Amino acid sequence: MREKIKIGNRYVGEGEPAFIVAEMSANHLQDYDRAEAIIRAAKEAGADAVKLQTYTADTITMDCDNEYFQITQGTIWDGRTCYDLFQEAYTPWEWQPKLMKLANELGMECFSAPFDFTAVDFMEEMKMPANKIASPEIWDIPLIRKIARLGKPIIMATGLAYLEDIERAVRTCREEGNEQIILLKCTATYPAPYEDMNLKVIPHMAETFDCLTGLSDHSMGSAVAVAGAAMGAVMVEKHLTLSRADGGPDGAFSMEPAEFKRMVDEIRIVEKALGKVTYRLTEKQERSREEGRSLFVTADMKKGEVFTAENMRSIRPGFGMAPRYYEEILGKRARCDISRGTPLKWEHVDG
Repeated sequence: MREKIKIGNRYVGEGEPAFIVAEMSANHLQDYDRAEAIIRAAKEAGADAVKLQTYTADTITMDCDNEYFQITQGTIWDGRTCYDLFQEAYTPWEWQPKLMKLANELGMECFSAPFDFTAVDFMEEMKMPANKIASPEIWDIPLIRKIARLGKPIIMATGLAYLEDIERAVRTCREEGNEQIILLKCTATYPAPYEDMNLKVIPHMAETFDCLTGLSDHSMGSAVAVAGAAMGAVMVEKHLTLSRADGGPDGAFSMEPAEFKRMVDEIRIVEKALGKVTYRLTEKQERSREEGRSLFVTADMKKGEVFTAENMRSIRPGFGMAPRYYEEILGKRARCDISRGTPLKWEHVDG
């Protein structure tokens, strides 16, 4: 497994902060100025990248309203046809070079999910630094093969995949000599129930497929995303909108800018807290050991007097001998006079 993958100017992987992706999807509501505003909001919220989707209603489906094209899977889009939904949700292709340019000018990366061969070619003309495979496309092996041949990072959502689907997709990339794979744990329900997230899959998937792994999160709030980062997600993707009240196909399960920023801040805190495996104490912790327990003389003692449970105790603070010596010292004699409140040292003990 590659420890790191480079997406544009950013490294993603081992030892790097989680790569935070703001998914615009359909939240532009067919308003170019709003699309730009979302990108600017993503930057302000701390996103590392903006993700688009590259399709039209005609490239992703067909204009047909028979039973097969009716959405009836128990989603928030039930009652619509595929064509009608995608006609509303798609991001006009003529916008995408300008949106990518804006993201880059703001210091973010920009990539997209292509949904057919023409979209792959269009994104390649734009020199996008990575390609995303959406959950329903993970078993589209010809599409994955074409993308893998580009030699660029390929990010695959697994929200609708069985284990064998993931294995086949990963194998296809490797057959084409592309090891730049990031698998995203995803629950493809909108919004996704917390009990269906199964974040333990993130490290298991990394071990099983020897790939970098991340999280594409459609649950409400930031808790799952933050936990995902703690579970080892090298990439975290969340939908971003200016306001859920504005509606749109994806608005109901998208984050607003302030929420997105809070999520990013919490992920960065968790990353600091995770730290590294070490049993060394910081300088402040070393000082705090003085607050711990140790052996003290608790009654005035004369030279030759025997140490007993009445004149020696384990108490705080920690300036005396370690309490583990308590039983060893009981019954021994004082080498000198010792006043009450003296931290016990070996020089106080005869023999």
